[in-house]
Amino acid sequence: MTILRTMRNFSSMNIAASILLFVAAIAAAIIANSPVAPVYQEFLLHELHLQIGDFNLLSHGGENLRMIEFINDGLMTIFFLLVGLEIKRELLVGELSSFRKAALPFIAACGGMLLPVLVFMSICPPGSEGGQGLAIPMATDIAFSLGVLSLLGSRVPLSLKIFLTAFAVVDDIGGILVIAIFYSSHVSYGYILVAVLLYILLYFIGKRGATNKIFFLVIGVVISPLQSFEDNLHGAVNYLILPLFAFVNAGVVFSGGGELVGDVGIAVAAGLLFGKFAGIYFFTWLAIKIKLTPMPPGMTWTNLSGIALLGGIGFTVSLFIANLSFGANFPILLNQAKFGVLSGTILSGLLGYIVLWIVLPARRRK
Repeated sequence: MTILRTMRNFSSMNIAASILLFVAAIAAAIIANSPVAPVYQEFLLHELHLQIGDFNLLSHGGENLRMIEFINDGLMTIFFLLVGLEIKRELLVGELSSFRKAALPFIAACGGMLLPVLVFMSICPPGSEGGQGLAIPMATDIAFSLGVLSLLGSRVPLSLKIFLTAFAVVDDIGGILVIAIFYSSHVSYGYILVAVLLYILLYFIGKRGATNKIFFLVIGVVISPLQSFEDNLHGAVNYLILPLFAFVNAGVVFSGGGELVGDVGIAVAAGLLFGKFAGIYFFTWLAIKIKLTPMPPGMTWTNLSGIALLGGIGFTVSLFIANLSFGANFPILLNQAKFGVLSGTILSGLLGYIVLWIVLPARRRK
């Protein structure tokens, strides 16, 4: 019932949310190449102030947060909180709650993370100028990919929606681990210890049946009201935070002369389009052929190819990793990476939709 409710939620809101996300990204690209581009850049670099006495709440390390930092480092923590809640739900009661359910999407996600990295490395090997961006094409954007899939309505078998959701969740786990391990400047072991102690405390309190949301929210770990918190966050994340993130990060400057289509851009786009497809499709094919796991009912080799293409819709997490990889120190490489993310995402989404529109039955009974 949980996964069915998730599918209904995504079908009802993700088409509109995906369109809003796409419009925000296109608007950013247009504005960044228009006469008002300086105003756009000034907006990104505008310093924010929220004073209580002499203390600015919107500062980090003694420096005032700029708008782009507030959105990327501040508001996006809410996005990753939602991702964590979705992951936890799937591990507890969803499609990753047992080995039988998790085996195929886990294998597909592993292929979908490994092959894009190899494709990227073949173009930008480690140690090269853009080599630090090899994790950019690993990601699959759950909301965006399911939004595209929702455009096909009831023609899509439920098993395909579940499969896409499940391997994208595993993909998110991999992305979060990569960010934590390779893109963090330091690990605060004291905070980890406090988190573990609080989790143990709340575990035993939760076992006693406590469900007070305020109590769990103040401490910072969600146990009993998991689904309720997740439902409450979806609207804010899909309709405010992600469009803002797209608007401030998708402003690719079409300056030409190697600053747009360089090795990094090609590597990212190829990783998303070819690497994700090959990894998801052939790892799934191998797992089924060696009888490690059966093919889900309703899945065929042809509609699997469309789902594998949709796996190349990286966008949100890919842009986030691109910023972590290059940031303000390598603006040309960051611009190339953004172009690669946008082009790879658009091509993957368009081709995936076309393939599924061709191979899926014209109408399905409920």
